[in-house]
Amino acid sequence: MATIRDVSKIAGVSVATVSRTLSKPDKVSEKTRQIVHDAIKQTNYKPDILARNFRTRKSSTVVVLVPDIANPFFSRVIRGIEQTAQRLGYAVLLGDTQGERDREITYANMVHTSQADGIIQLDCHIPFEDKNDRTSPIVNACDCVRGTDMPTVQLDNVAAAKEMANHLISLGHTNIGIISGPENSTITNDRLRGFKAALEDGGLSYNSANRMYGDYSIPSGAMAASDLLSLPDAPTAIFCMNDEMAIGAIRQAKKMELNVPSDISISGFDDISFSEFSDPPLTTVSQPAEEFGSNAMQMLYDLMNDEEPANKNIFLPFELVIRESTGEKK
Repeated sequence: MATIRDVSKIAGVSVATVSRTLSKPDKVSEKTRQIVHDAIKQTNYKPDILARNFRTRKSSTVVVLVPDIANPFFSRVIRGIEQTAQRLGYAVLLGDTQGERDREITYANMVHTSQADGIIQLDCHIPFEDKNDRTSPIVNACDCVRGTDMPTVQLDNVAAAKEMANHLISLGHTNIGIISGPENSTITNDRLRGFKAALEDGGLSYNSANRMYGDYSIPSGAMAASDLLSLPDAPTAIFCMNDEMAIGAIRQAKKMELNVPSDISISGFDDISFSEFSDPPLTTVSQPAEEFGSNAMQMLYDLMNDEEPANKNIFLPFELVIRESTGEKK
């Protein structure tokens, strides 16, 4: 069986360099990494991960807490995490928490028991029994907890929602409905703030009767759209806080024999892959999902190695994507 010394000899580097390539690949040049990995393949060397972890008291694993693993937006975030984790020599364990605190705590406890080295939380909860726990490396991304010093990667959801609402107002819509996410979500509240700010700037009043709640799923969007479109003074446009709910809203509008966008304009948020292919193609806000993941993983890596991240609060850019689901008020 090949040893690390065999790899060292074939690669023409020291044993320490081989070890560093396996444990801290970012500390080694790309050229050296390639040479070492070629030598590993040639010798069929299998590192003793358990022994290394026992010596270092590290698992080389991170836990990612996902509120809904079936959500297409989160799948892109996870891809960004996974790609960066691989480059940095870490494995990723996914915890589909469904937003349940007990599940979050169970996964978070894996850090306390040395089964994982750090946590990326994609929801707006602190996943520890002791909410003041600052001993475990953790990064918060996407839907972020307010009022903590946790490093975060997020979007300016207020500005993004305001830009989308301004787009609908520019098309002549003055009676605009909104399908929001859960009330306790930071993202929901930020996007609602942006929506209200656009109405105020446009000299329009916010009507709470025009707000329906969803859970970011297609069925909830359809149900909320049915309620909005059945109002005595039904809105002429609907801003949905994610694309899946918008796709559900479009489907429901068609079931009610309404044309999108001639009778009702509908917009979303996220720009998931299905948005471009919905019927009609969905106007939405594009956000760089993979960058959420890659930035969060790099930030967590710094924390796990006792380094302060260069920026503890990263805001990523957004883009308004105008397609055929929104049009001028008739």
